[in-house]
Amino acid sequence: MLDSVSTAPLLLPQGIDKRSIVWPYAITLLLYHLLALLAFVPAFFSWAGVAIMVAGLYVFGTLGINLCFHRLLTHRGLVCPKWFEYCLTILGVCCMQDTPAHWVAIHRLHHAHSDEQEDPHSPLVSFAWGHVGWMIFENRDISRLEIYSRYAKDILRDSFYKALEGWLFPVILFGSWVVFFLAGAGFALATGDTTSQALQFGASILVWGVFVRTVLVWHITWSVNSVAHLWGYQNYPTGDKSRNNWLVAIIAAGEGWHNNHHAQPRSAKHGHRWFELDLTYTSVWILEKMGLATKVVRPDRKPD
Repeated sequence: MLDSVSTAPLLLPQGIDKRSIVWPYAITLLLYHLLALLAFVPAFFSWAGVAIMVAGLYVFGTLGINLCFHRLLTHRGLVCPKWFEYCLTILGVCCMQDTPAHWVAIHRLHHAHSDEQEDPHSPLVSFAWGHVGWMIFENRDISRLEIYSRYAKDILRDSFYKALEGWLFPVILFGSWVVFFLAGAGFALATGDTTSQALQFGASILVWGVFVRTVLVWHITWSVNSVAHLWGYQNYPTGDKSRNNWLVAIIAAGEGWHNNHHAQPRSAKHGHRWFELDLTYTSVWILEKMGLATKVVRPDRKPD
């Protein structure tokens, strides 16, 4: 089911100023990658840290980003009780992919102009641009006030999401660092380790459970923007370059069935064929059985 993909170059969005770097983003990206590299230092290695990192890919990446930021907040493919929605949102915030309102607005803009010049992150400009470059350079067209007023009004009507635009976001983010470190150090002390051993163990949990996990979730999310618009197959003629990509679908828990998603954006189920496994939708299904998800939107048509 593979088909050829036109790689005709696309111009940068008109609002881009390549002389103006968004330094908070650039510094954050660099800092997190450098901190994640501490995983190669033996003193910061622990199998517990690795296990927590792997679990975190699901808890923070699949539940926080895929299910909450994407399928729930952006596309309203399901409804959750507000208290549970806020819990899922906190998991997404810990992935350091900007505020929920900004994430939603950017993604809705992408759907409105997919693989056109207005698309903020089409890889038809270049693979590097679609993967990460679009975040580093100033784009006047996606200034917060302008994009919020068009694509995220519904999100910011909620006082919780409005607070995340200010003081609450850093409190959650840095608070998660403290929780991971203290949980690791506290567990080590409780099991008889010395103070120095406990501090070292806590640091390993912080490095693997926060920084390595965050960087991996970043690249997994970004691969949907880049890889899944260049390589794979299409079930539906969507008029853009969205593709169903097996590799991205596996590492991104079903988000790689991207052509299916572009064909039916509101559907909480991205895998439309029997073999298109979608762990994120499986999680939605489980939540539905538990009474924590209702009004789940499913595909209204199947591939021919």
